[in-house]
Amino acid sequence: MKKVKWIILLLNLVVLLVVFNNSVVKKEALLSDGQLILLELAPIDPRSLIQGDYMRLRYAISEDIDNDTISKRGFCVVKLLPNGTAERVRLQENTTPLNENEHLIEYSAKNWWGINIGAESFFFQEGMGEKYEDAKYGGVKVDAKGNSLLVGLFDEDLKLIE
Repeated sequence: MKKVKWIILLLNLVVLLVVFNNSVVKKEALLSDGQLILLELAPIDPRSLIQGDYMRLRYAISEDIDNDTISKRGFCVVKLLPNGTAERVRLQENTTPLNENEHLIEYSAKNWWGINIGAESFFFQEGMGEKYEDAKYGGVKVDAKGNSLLVGLFDEDLKLIE
């Protein structure tokens, strides 16, 4: 019986490692092949004192949405402007239709606070908070399926804050 427990434990460990490595590979592919889109940040309390050097982010594309009229999960369709920033075109439940120069960002709806695109927090090194206080844009990489990954914060001149 002890041998069966060890085999089950080992199989669970292997499955866990496969799932974890698959997630890492997908994120790395998104970083290297994803389209960079700059999303304008909406005003919010910039620092979380309880969690340390951490910034809560909210995006202009997630404002002014009636959560009672949209599905709980779907896609925010954004149009890429010439300077690399994006504006919201519409919300839809599926990946289609999609017009030229439009990109998908998967969202989930919250009851009282617009939509969540999965990149609502930004952690930075302790003591570096002042550098990020004037951030104007959140840079996200997106793929064709609507997956997004926050890659950094940008200033009003569209330069990455490092």
